[in-house]
Amino acid sequence: MTTNKERLSAVIITYNEVGYIENCIASVDFADEIIVVDSYSTDGTYEFLLAHPRVKVLQHPFENFTAQKSFALKQATHDWVLFLDADEVVPNPLKEEIVTTINDPAAQEAYWFYRSFMYQNQRLRFSGWQTDKNHRLFKKSKVKFTDAKLVHETLEVNGTSGILNEKLIHYCYKDYGDYKAKMLHYGRLKALESFYKEKRFFYCLLVLKPFWKFVNHYVIRLGFLDGKRGINVCYLNALSVYERYRELQQLEKKNALTYYLVMP
Repeated sequence: MTTNKERLSAVIITYNEVGYIENCIASVDFADEIIVVDSYSTDGTYEFLLAHPRVKVLQHPFENFTAQKSFALKQATHDWVLFLDADEVVPNPLKEEIVTTINDPAAQEAYWFYRSFMYQNQRLRFSGWQTDKNHRLFKKSKVKFTDAKLVHETLEVNGTSGILNEKLIHYCYKDYGDYKAKMLHYGRLKALESFYKEKRFFYCLLVLKPFWKFVNHYVIRLGFLDGKRGINVCYLNALSVYERYRELQQLEKKNALTYYLVMP
């Protein structure tokens, strides 16, 4: 528990993260409360959380990442919130920086975290992730998740943002099958997001966009220096883009068919 003036809520969303959520929870033991919103896990994650003495766990159906995180944020009791994914871990130097930051009278309204990406237990140094950063620490009263995105949600901050020096650890790649399923899921959500924004499907995008994603991450952003790990990650990231446009095509076809069937 923090003994300083400012109190902190750690908020996490999860689905089938047994084997990872344990380390995530342990790494936020310095927070004054730990809240987890679970999307009806089937692998023992919910049971672990239910039995944990420090965790307040709720179950809520998953619609998209923005809706789920908005719901989870509302559960926080304290104004300062540390928001994590279940496969992220806060190392000790970052813990100390967080506590120091929220108790600084000159603290800003929100803070970006850079992340170290882990391929199983090895760090990915390139493959497009070098400059990745996310808002993870912020004042609840000063932020909201924008409805404009269904995946890779964006935080709107009423105020200024800073960047913490220490990095969050993200265990993004458990195994090939898990990462592939995650990337395909992201692709479908991005397709739905594009469809709602009335973006059109074109065959050239189905070919060119995935190709560019792979070349950009593997060649330009030095994924080849990560060896076989880089090939796997860059290929599956490109597959997500392909799935986005393939799904967008299907959504347009379904919409056109519905329009045809309801015409007088």
